[in-house]
Amino acid sequence: MVSEQVWRVLRSVMDPEIPVLSVVDLGIVRYVRADGAGLHVGITPTYSGCPATEVIQRSIREALAREELEDVTVETVLSPPWTSEWLSEEGRRKLEAFGIAAPAARSAANVACPRCGSHEVQRVSEFGSTPCKAHYRCGDCLEPFDVFKCI
Repeated sequence: MVSEQVWRVLRSVMDPEIPVLSVVDLGIVRYVRADGAGLHVGITPTYSGCPATEVIQRSIREALAREELEDVTVETVLSPPWTSEWLSEEGRRKLEAFGIAAPAARSAANVACPRCGSHEVQRVSEFGSTPCKAHYRCGDCLEPFDVFKCI
């Protein structure tokens, strides 16, 4: 079935800012639809000004074209807005293995250091390596790390 093939391909499209996460792990793929006009893939950016959105759209189209799936329209879906709760469990594990603390809830009080697991952390800056992350430091192992912002 085309839909299963499309989802398999989408699981191979990596986020350009966090290359260990697929767009499916990130939770930004809202739907896959096929109709007489072709294939439609809806994505919700992690925030409305995300600079990676165009790269992700192009990567999706290119990956699907390699599988001979043509006439692809990648549509931006802004409502409902993306939330960090849409990260897959696998995506959360991949983030932590990559050194980025995955949001545990809508509160920074639950942030744990991805290196040592300590909750003795402090936010250094609301602005991390990308706009969707904040910069923290562990009070125990002293390692700096990014935290995927709870949205």
